[in-house]
Formats: sequence, structure tokens, C-alpha cells
Amino acid sequence: MTQAPVLSLRGVSKRFGAVQALSDFDLEVRAGEVVALVGDNGAGKSTAVKAIAGVNPPDGGVIEWQGRPVTIHRPHDAQSLGIATVYQDLALCDNLDVVGNLFLGRELRRFGVLDEVRMEQRSRELLDTLSIRIPSVRIPVASLSGGQRQTVAIARSLIGDPRIVILDEPTAALGVEQTAEVLDLVERLRERGLGTILISHNMVDVMAVADRIAVLRLGRNNGLFEKRSTTTEEIISAITGASDSAVTRRQARKREEREARGEGSP
Repeated sequence: MTQAPVLSLRGVSKRFGAVQALSDFDLEVRAGEVVALVGDNGAGKSTAVKAIAGVNPPDGGVIEWQGRPVTIHRPHDAQSLGIATVYQDLALCDNLDVVGNLFLGRELRRFGVLDEVRMEQRSRELLDTLSIRIPSVRIPVASLSGGQRQTVAIARSLIGDPRIVILDEPTAALGVEQTAEVLDLVERLRERGLGTILISHNMVDVMAVADRIAVLRLGRNNGLFEKRSTTTEEIISAITGASDSAVTRRQARKREEREARGEGSP
């Protein structure tokens, strides 16, 4: 990609007491691409997300927005720039309907009164644009499936017209069909020209939708891979810090056996 990144992190570090959670972390996200951020538990993924989202400002390093250095000290700063974050807990209100959740904290008013008609209309338009299928925008969120709840949370993040969307484990605890719905939505975010940071432990999901994969290990960058030219085994090797793995050793052994038999590559 030749276009300039919308969001850049350069040398970002964060310490919590004696624990160095992030060390010289770099990341770039461009418009219309999905960047997966992967790593083992404790690798620093959540710390990186919270630094971008303004929850835990970094101790050092530079964050650039469209090539300009910015400071993100609180969530409002990130939102004002155009960064939306959907956390794993979704933060949906089960007692409210879909419209109420989409516009929670951003309610539209007319003459000082909630403009329910306009909010419902905009809700339908947004969900239709994203091809999100739910029975009704007036159905309580508590009655939706896990996948539908996730898509509603992602749709809510778009109300403020962000440029970058961060998705924290969006397919965790979802079934196969619900996971497919969420991954379809991630691809539609890319089609809308949004930059997406996807945090996930599921390598199948990552390889299905990511354009680039950034690996964090022990708070440091441990590889940046183009999806089209890498393998799941290579990513796992970077995550674990191994130069190879049982899977790659098996592949190498099978390849050597085929070559010994004169069969060549499959």
C-alpha cells in the first residue's frame, strides 16, 4: 500500500509499576485495511488498544493521526479524532432497544425532545447499509443473539463517523454462523474505507479478513506480516517466539520425504 497511514504509533511504551507492558511498539493503519493485532495472553494487546483509545495514555513514544503528532489522554480525545473502540464486553444496555443502544449518549433531539422518528430512521439506514439482519430496530437488545449483539455494538461505533475502528475479540464465544456474520461486517467496514484494528486469538478469523498481521510478544513487536504472503504457522511461530514449531517441522519432514521420492511440491 502506498497511501499514508491514518494512524501511526512509533516507539510507544507503557509501564505499570515494575511491569513494562509495552516497549517501543510500532503500528500503522491505513484507510480501507484490516490490521490484526495478535499475541499470547499478556503480550500487550490490551495495553496497546487502551493507549490508542485513551484509556491508559502511553508513557513514551509518538502517536500520529494523518501524519500529525497528537496526544490522546482520555477516550474523548480518541473519539474526537475519529477512533472508535468496541470492547469485548460490548457495553450494551439489555433493557433498551436497538435504537436506544445505537444512540446512547448521542441522542437526537428536536425542540428539546428526543426525536425518536429520526433516530429510528437513521438506525434502519445504518443497519441496512451494513447489511445487518435483525428482526426489528425496536427489539430489546436482550433478545438478540450473540452475533447480533456484536454487530449492533459495531454499528453503534459508526454513529460518530470514525476513520479507525478497534474491535477487541469480536468473535469470542460466538458460534460458527454468528462468527461468519461478524467477519462479513468487518469486510464491509473495509469496503466503507475504514481502517480496522482486529484483536483476536482466532487465527482462522485473522487469516480470513486481515490484510496485515502485527505480532506482539512480551510487549514488543515480533513481526509484521502481509496476509497474502504468510502462513498460519509463521504467525504462530512469531507469537510463541519459536524459530519453528511442531507444525512447521512436520511440513519440512514431509517435504523432504517427497523430495527423496522425487515427487516435488504438491
